[in-house]
Amino acid sequence: MISRRLFFAGLPAATVLAPAARAGTILAATPIARTDLQWWRERHEAKLRELARVKPDLIFLGDSITQDWERTGPPEWRDFAPVWRRFYDGRNAVNLGFKGDTTASLLWRIRNGEVAGIAPKAAVVLIGANNIGRVNWSAEDTVTGIDAIVGDLRQRLPMTEILLLGVLPSGRSARISETTLRINHILAARYKGGGPIVFLDLTTLFMRDGLLNTAMFLDPHLTPPDPPLHPTAQAQAMMAAAMEPILATMLGDRSRA
Repeated sequence: MISRRLFFAGLPAATVLAPAARAGTILAATPIARTDLQWWRERHEAKLRELARVKPDLIFLGDSITQDWERTGPPEWRDFAPVWRRFYDGRNAVNLGFKGDTTASLLWRIRNGEVAGIAPKAAVVLIGANNIGRVNWSAEDTVTGIDAIVGDLRQRLPMTEILLLGVLPSGRSARISETTLRINHILAARYKGGGPIVFLDLTTLFMRDGLLNTAMFLDPHLTPPDPPLHPTAQAQAMMAAAMEPILATMLGDRSRA
């Protein structure tokens, strides 16, 4: 394994770190910073200040799908603020989503202050979509990275319950869809015991008649359009409602669904 910190501009990590990969390192479970990106570095520093000030009861850890909670409209499909207010205002929540992050970069953030000095009641983890994009890490390596994240959270936040979400379906490619199913199958088997870690696969919310419901995604609305990957604000409201029974129990308050 690599003992020093690793820094890269984002993608493709597999190319930047190819010698380490050939030596047997699982990059998905190796802390990798993106601090050479100014916006990423500044967001990390800002989130450390926010965490110190807020001392949250609820944290969301993830990539751009989680960061999207901070987006506002119009148009309505990207206006996430009303949904966030409905479900998470008054719950002392902090959004730790960073667009483009893989499991490796989330692991770096966890080990570099983003869970230090806090004791939230619950953590929502949604990560892995970028592992199987351009970096093209395997389902097994991605699960190893997710396991490392869960293990770190359990060690650093022993009183925090974890809601682990499955990787959401997307319309990027047949390969990615197949890998997504494989990841979620492994995670469902691994975390079926419950306890402080609850696994929830939200795939069915995004399917209609056995096919991906592209109307649930904002990417086709962009100019130029992108393949379906990021849920609309309305789809994310459905996700929040599906999570509510679990989160309300973890937080010890009423369901807002």
